[in-house]
Amino acid sequence: MSERILIVDDEQIIRESLSFVLKKEGYEVDDASNGIEAIEMQEAKPYDLVVTDIEMPGLRGIDLLDKISKRTPETLVVVITAFGSLETAIAALRRGAYDYVLKPVDFDDMLHRVRKLLDHRRLARENSMLRQELHRSYDFDRIIGQSPSMKKVFEVIRRVATSDGTVLIAGKSGTGKEIVARAIHVNSKRAAKRFVAINCGAIVDTLFESELFGHKKGSFTGATSDKEGLLKVAEGGTVFFDEVSEIPLHLQVKLLRAIEQREITPVGMTDPNKIDVRIIAATNRDLRQEVEKGRFREDLFYRLNVVELHLPSLTERPDDLPLLAQHFLELYRTQMSRSIHGFTNEAMQALLRHTWKGEVRELENVIERAVIFCESDMIGLEHLPDYLRPSETSASFAMPKGKESLRDAVREFERRYILEVISSTGGDKREVAKQLDISLSSLYRKMDELGIPTR
Repeated sequence: MSERILIVDDEQIIRESLSFVLKKEGYEVDDASNGIEAIEMQEAKPYDLVVTDIEMPGLRGIDLLDKISKRTPETLVVVITAFGSLETAIAALRRGAYDYVLKPVDFDDMLHRVRKLLDHRRLARENSMLRQELHRSYDFDRIIGQSPSMKKVFEVIRRVATSDGTVLIAGKSGTGKEIVARAIHVNSKRAAKRFVAINCGAIVDTLFESELFGHKKGSFTGATSDKEGLLKVAEGGTVFFDEVSEIPLHLQVKLLRAIEQREITPVGMTDPNKIDVRIIAATNRDLRQEVEKGRFREDLFYRLNVVELHLPSLTERPDDLPLLAQHFLELYRTQMSRSIHGFTNEAMQALLRHTWKGEVRELENVIERAVIFCESDMIGLEHLPDYLRPSETSASFAMPKGKESLRDAVREFERRYILEVISSTGGDKREVAKQLDISLSSLYRKMDELGIPTR
């Protein structure tokens, strides 16, 4: 669909000439002889671009600009003015006009300006749509999970997203810490700015300070030009420190100062630069233990731990596993154009039985592999890796086939599995909780939900 342009001028020759030139370029063009008529046409169906003379009887071009800016701010406005009214044109730019053209109008120059403005508008719209799509991709409502532990995570995300506080996300590798960090960012007031993810374990110690704070040309061997640090690159946005425990101890004090003072000093410089970023950090280690062992600064820990968000492991939310498996199936069957509808009972039981040491990331890889090898409409045991298939000795523990719902099947599996572990540990609840990788209170709550006697 071609862009719509409105020409507003009390001189008929200018209206007709401009309309002719712009229509030849494929634009949809209308014209109005005065500002009042232009307002009526604009309010009936807003234009993409309005080209207006400044000096007109009735409603002046500058007043027309004000009304358009207030009522339809997406419409671009270009003003036409005589050389002697240049100050008025500059005032129009300050009040929201995008460009001005001097009389007599050079039609080639006008056409160039119109093309440039409308191309810019088109690009801005596309960027806006891409940002909206990105926001949907990382919206916390799309993070998979309906278990009580994940509902708590959603609630924390909703609360912290609207603030500017520092967040520490704790969880095992593969639980989706970066996805949660991005969800916080895109639901915050900083969403229009950059989200910069820094893998602290992947940066060489000697380059860490330069990467974070930047450096001046010639400040060290290899510094062939000035470099802007990642904390400055993210200006106005969010910086995500993944595996923050890997930051070298001697640099932790500099990061602490940067967070507290809101300023950084690039390597080779003495004058600090102000920064405005939100900090989100993530770790798969217990930072309190790292502090006790002298591997992480206590003051930095408390500065990062304003809000702590714990991401549960799959062991803590087994009810979510079928949802996650189906989500990844839909994702990869779409990418690979496969008509796979679901999982056989045996395949789902194998997924539920497995202890996912690689967490959600491992589950995703398993489903992707299964989609690659599956040539039927259901993923079966034969499509799963060998280590997921039940052995002869575990066959007796397999869940019986039946017509129960998936929710009931999951509950039955959990019940049998917990009873099996209780039996193997002689009823030691602390050892049971340790083997299941959940807290003792979570174990008692789960036993109560499943009707397992706690004595």
